[in-house]
Amino acid sequence: MLIFKKSIPRRTFLRGAGATIAIPMLDAMFPALASVKDRVEIPRRLSIVYAPNGMNMTKWTPKATGANYELSPIMQPLAAYKDNMTVLSGLSNMEGYAKPGEGESAPHERAGAVFLTGVHPKREGETGISVDQIAAQELGKKTQLASLELGLHSSDAVGQCEKGWSCAFISTLSWRTPTMPLPIENRPRAVFERLFGDSADPLVRMQRIKKEQSILDSVREAANDLMKQVGTEDKLRLTEYLDGMRELEHRIQMVEQQSDIDLSIDEPPAGIPADFAEHLKLMFDLNVMAYQTDMTRVVTMMTGPEQSNRTYPEIGVPDVHHSLSHHQGNEISLDKLYKINLYHSELLTYYLDKMASTPDIEGSLLDNSMVMYACSMSDGNDHILQDLPCALFGGGSGQLKGGKHIRYTDDTPISNLYLTLLDKLGLDIENFGDSTGKLNALSVS
Repeated sequence: MLIFKKSIPRRTFLRGAGATIAIPMLDAMFPALASVKDRVEIPRRLSIVYAPNGMNMTKWTPKATGANYELSPIMQPLAAYKDNMTVLSGLSNMEGYAKPGEGESAPHERAGAVFLTGVHPKREGETGISVDQIAAQELGKKTQLASLELGLHSSDAVGQCEKGWSCAFISTLSWRTPTMPLPIENRPRAVFERLFGDSADPLVRMQRIKKEQSILDSVREAANDLMKQVGTEDKLRLTEYLDGMRELEHRIQMVEQQSDIDLSIDEPPAGIPADFAEHLKLMFDLNVMAYQTDMTRVVTMMTGPEQSNRTYPEIGVPDVHHSLSHHQGNEISLDKLYKINLYHSELLTYYLDKMASTPDIEGSLLDNSMVMYACSMSDGNDHILQDLPCALFGGGSGQLKGGKHIRYTDDTPISNLYLTLLDKLGLDIENFGDSTGKLNALSVS
């Protein structure tokens, strides 16, 4: 490593026509001879990955608790991360149940509304501020984007759904205020441009897209100049990052080209992969790149909305997901639901692999993140909001220690988990939603 008399700014960007590209952390950004902890604050990040319609709970819940538990069938794809995973049982979201006089309507809307807020929702579209946005208010002070809200379904979060309930409750997880939902973005190109395109010059950007040029072409000169200022290790790191960006952009371009060919009414809009796995992987890759460049430290990812009608013929399940969740105890339906849950776990592993293999200031992105994987329901057949399936991954910058299954007393508010995560992110919050206290079993000891 070269010894620099003067470090380059942490917020260094490669600028070109129609593009402003953030770059990952480099050694040249630190003062010479300083230790890592003296040089820079290690970021803390929060990811929330959401699966709709509940789980086949008999295939999800481990039989034993503590450090010697065996992975359940749905968790088998996550075996490589067992030591970095904490399975949480017994957490509930009781505020999502109807109160006397409200009737039993709109169970999915209620579940979606309360999932990250812990606040009893109102039919017309009011709940509480979601935990990701509480985190974003503070962590966003240090990043260009406060948060990213990603998903694979339509980003329309307006209108009315079941019995006049707001569709926002099932279309998004994030609420900036009790009455302001943040719609998800499902278009990989739109996310890519938000992260790396210069919105001040949309005409230049569109001309580049039409010519099938790379966003990197416009910053080539700036990249070459930066290469001259950094040492050998930084050159390798920067080259790997730019190569990864080019490969990701190429995948998005291929999707857009294929979307223009042989489209039918039943296929997704242009620019969105028809293949579920490819779509989710693209969004995960964009999430990782946003973390790698410290563009944001808070991301929510919806693998689908509540009442998702997606089918999965690629894994031998042509049935509608939502219908299968209403299994009525039928073993054939439960087995198909298990296959979907297992498939989602396999794709979650792709995300964790990416996070674990991407270097950070100290360790990897996964070492310095807290990733929550969960559903807003446990058993979708009866719309149960108790004993929610939930697992945490990552080191949380030294704040989390995995390798155990913890069962809390029945009906412990999941808001207690959120209060704990906010504390580990450095936020001093006394209460959140319907919380009754922090979860004391999530310490690093």
